[in-house]
Amino acid sequence: MILLDTSVMIDAFCGHRRSAPDLRRAIERGERMLLTTLVLYEWFRGPRLEQELAAQEALFPAETALLFGPREASVAAELYRTVSRPRSREIDLAIAACALITDADLWTLNVGDFRGIPGLRASRPH
Repeated sequence: MILLDTSVMIDAFCGHRRSAPDLRRAIERGERMLLTTLVLYEWFRGPRLEQELAAQEALFPAETALLFGPREASVAAELYRTVSRPRSREIDLAIAACALITDADLWTLNVGDFRGIPGLRASRPH
């Protein structure tokens, strides 16, 4: 399973859509890809064109997003207490907690934002 970070969503659905071919190849390989409600929050709050939102909804319906619930909150809080420089990384730590709990690979364009999180498999799309 692959969990997508907001950076990949923006890169795949906006502008030059550089990450779109990577998503397409993963889908063709039969990879299961998901978003978390946290990624949806970051995605929805940015300026989005109607066609970008429609494309996201077609591939990753909002109703199928992984919820950030009590278990995820607990793991994210533990990460906050144990990783170096947790301030300003709260959302990233929460997204990482979702990936850890679901045993998913995290695709992100900002691998450095997730460095130092034990057990997390974070990489650029491929």
